[in-house]
Amino acid sequence: MRKLSTHVLDTAHGKPAAGVAWSLVQLAADGITRTARGQGVTNADGRTDAPLLVGDDLLPGTYELAFAAGDYFRAIGVTLANPAFVDVVVLRFGIAAGDLSYHVPLLVSPWSWSSYRGS
Repeated sequence: MRKLSTHVLDTAHGKPAAGVAWSLVQLAADGITRTARGQGVTNADGRTDAPLLVGDDLLPGTYELAFAAGDYFRAIGVTLANPAFVDVVVLRFGIAAGDLSYHVPLLVSPWSWSSYRGS
């Protein structure tokens, strides 16, 4: 069954990033109109407790997954500049039609981030 999942890794400390707030929106074809599709907080393993979208809820289109990385680093005691260099990380990605699953991980530090399409 097709699904969308994510997890967050704290590359500065070499551990899963627990307690990172995230939100997911789907963009309409106009690229402006947004529909909220979910929100939550990562668990102790830096993952969500369940996939973000599953089956027929995972529609083809463009999505944005936002992570409150700055809030996470502040909460674990990291002193950040004001404003923080990395604060809210927004990943915009596309979901194609078909039966594929998408895993969108975030590797983040106070100074950089990266992502890739996992399986």
